[in-house]
Amino acid sequence: MLSDVLRYGIDKAQVYFRLGNLYFDAGDLTRAEQAYKRAIEEDPTHASAHHNLGVVYRRQGDIVRSIRMLKKARKLEIRHPRQVALTPEQKSFLKRMALPMLVVPALALIAVLLLIYVLIRFT
Repeated sequence: MLSDVLRYGIDKAQVYFRLGNLYFDAGDLTRAEQAYKRAIEEDPTHASAHHNLGVVYRRQGDIVRSIRMLKKARKLEIRHPRQVALTPEQKSFLKRMALPMLVVPALALIAVLLLIYVLIRFT
């Protein structure tokens, strides 16, 4: 089914990544390696594909390439964080919490400054 999706050109990197996962789970490390490499060709910033390719290299006994790929995956995760889609409930929660998260630190700062003023003024 994933191979059919590739014909339409829709998010090829993600399709190759998922194919790699299927091959990896089936124990076919050679095909998994090829699929992850194709995912990286389609999207060089696909951190998960780099990570999983590093895991494949480790399973194949190629520790040097594994470490190199895992380090690259970590750097990519920092430079290109994944966009997380929030559910409507999560968005509602964040809207409710935004004001308290801003007001409480501001009130704490005002209280500290007021305390400093009182101590300076009356000592």
